[in-house]
Amino acid sequence: MQVSGEIQEPFDLIRLSLSERVMVKLRGDRQLSGVLHAYDGHMNMILSDVEETVMIVDPVPEGVKPSIRVAKRQIEMLYVRGDGVILVSPPQRE
Repeated sequence: MQVSGEIQEPFDLIRLSLSERVMVKLRGDRQLSGVLHAYDGHMNMILSDVEETVMIVDPVPEGVKPSIRVAKRQIEMLYVRGDGVILVSPPQRE
């Protein structure tokens, strides 16, 4: 029997993060930070108040150090497909 608030499986940690801000790392050097509203067993998620951060590596000639740019944008509501999710980090608890 599971007590409310107890963590026994990885999905329990996600369940306890509902309505809280989580960090989601995605394929393609993308990262999201937003409030988690819903998720399923495939890690499809609905996030609100999202900040998306994308790392962009500009192509350069061989032997030259590549330049990396960071692009950020705000998104009001976002559906995230679980097949692109690499990592979900819950909020830090004190």
